[in-house]
Amino acid sequence: MQAQGIHVISFGAGEPDFDTPENIKKAAIMAIEEGFTKYTPVGGIDELKDAIIHKFQRDNHLTYKRSEILVSCGGKHSFYNLAQAILDHGDEVIIPAPYWVSYPPMVALAGATPIIVETREENGFKLTPEDIKKAITAKTKALIINSPSNPTGGAYTKEELKRIAGIAIEHNFFMISDEIYEKIVYDGFEFVSIASLGEEVKKRTIIVHGVAKTYAMTGWRIGYTAGAEEIISAMNNIQSQSTSNPTSIAQKASVEALIGPQEEVKKMVSAFEERRNFIVDRLNRIDKVSCFKPMGAFYVFPNFSSYYGKSYEGKKISNSTDLADYFLNVARVAVVPGIEFGADPFERLSFATSMEDIKEGIDRIEEALKKIGLE
Repeated sequence: MQAQGIHVISFGAGEPDFDTPENIKKAAIMAIEEGFTKYTPVGGIDELKDAIIHKFQRDNHLTYKRSEILVSCGGKHSFYNLAQAILDHGDEVIIPAPYWVSYPPMVALAGATPIIVETREENGFKLTPEDIKKAITAKTKALIINSPSNPTGGAYTKEELKRIAGIAIEHNFFMISDEIYEKIVYDGFEFVSIASLGEEVKKRTIIVHGVAKTYAMTGWRIGYTAGAEEIISAMNNIQSQSTSNPTSIAQKASVEALIGPQEEVKKMVSAFEERRNFIVDRLNRIDKVSCFKPMGAFYVFPNFSSYYGKSYEGKKISNSTDLADYFLNVARVAVVPGIEFGADPFERLSFATSMEDIKEGIDRIEEALKKIGLE
């Protein structure tokens, strides 16, 4: 549509709309000029591993060795390697829904079975201890925690994480903690890594992380994993036979991202918080729409299900995919259907776009919903 000159407002982006900070770009340019353009060790250069270790000590009070860190080609690659390393046929992995779209397929590709557990909007889209206990079987190998979450922005408090960790210890399964949105939190929310809750918890936790969201470096493709040495070693073996090393230049840039000035991150998060406040308020003022106020990340996940079953110009809107198509064709607004995240009543909207587009986009959505009408 955009190629045809149609002004489509996109709420689909899963990446910051800010540019990579200048100091990070300069570090990459310097790497090129100094000829740092060859192969590196499969699991990343020691300089970057040390920067990651420093980050965990500084931000999370966690101590790791180089042998417990693996650098990969993005957070998704990190998760894929991990699934291949620890999961076997017959294993089960508890995944709270709404979930990031790639979790179930990557678990399934490793031969394991995704056990989807639905969370509730009124509970901040978070698993309760009761939810977890009901899903546990003798085959449970791991539980995925994504805090703050894509797509909901829900995030777990320290006390909530303690309860989850206690269950993992009792039933002896891994916790896979996706912490990629760690720095993007609002209202003074204190992010806590579940691995920091004691040595027994840390032994069962594998952290999946990366520089993409915090430093607006999605295209640089650098993710990293922290966990037990034997798991990291297995992941390294898998990576050595697939992608080999992550890009040398991007690794040097990531060193600067992690140990260099952090002021640009704070500016970005401040802008996101302003946008979040606006978009949540506007969505909640639309008739028959409810929108949870996210504690982190840069997405809202409003519930539009009151409009399902309605029709417009003879075409019935039955689910999130139909409504997303309707928004695109009638309102010229792009959103991501909630069914992709295992939650059909919802649509995901990213507010990693300009305030001007947010305002116009929500206006368009509201007008489009009025056309459907309510009984």
